[in-house]
Amino acid sequence: MTEHPSHAAAAPVPTRTGRRCGIVALGVAAAVLCADQLVKLWVVDNLALGQEYPVVPGLLWWEHIRNSGGAFSLGSGSTWFFTVVMAAVAVGILWLLRRVRDMWWALALGLVLGGTAGNLTDRLLREPGVGRGHVVDFIAVPHFAIFNLADCGVVVGIGLVLLLILTERDLEARRAGSPEEDTVVDREH
Repeated sequence: MTEHPSHAAAAPVPTRTGRRCGIVALGVAAAVLCADQLVKLWVVDNLALGQEYPVVPGLLWWEHIRNSGGAFSLGSGSTWFFTVVMAAVAVGILWLLRRVRDMWWALALGLVLGGTAGNLTDRLLREPGVGRGHVVDFIAVPHFAIFNLADCGVVVGIGLVLLLILTERDLEARRAGSPEEDTVVDREH
């Protein structure tokens, strides 16, 4: 005797949503990381350390500095601590990406991951040594810290995360009837 198809417990049929979100997040992260590192290479090769180069007089200038600390150069004696924190953040985001089913969350986490990876790369590969490297910063505006593209990725990504949280958008969001639904399961028995 065969069961009616609507009464049989159907096996989950995965769609590509989770995989697409992961690819988007990793693509965004790779783009931020590459742009950050390429610009930093240009800065190191072309801008003298500590020299100001006006871009928009009084509003924006390039100023090549090396930051051993965190934001606003806080904790400059604890470079290793920032290396460990950045590595933990990157691993945490990679772990979280397995659950992401919403493209906005994928974009936000990709931005944070790319920015974190950009500064972590500096911590790991720049002087004075592995895990103690100083981050290349160069974007300067009045009355604010000097920063870089990786920092921009982190700040924009976190801003988007906060907006997604405030609008109660679920990172595992599945839209009913959407072709992007994560799984299709007939729960009737």
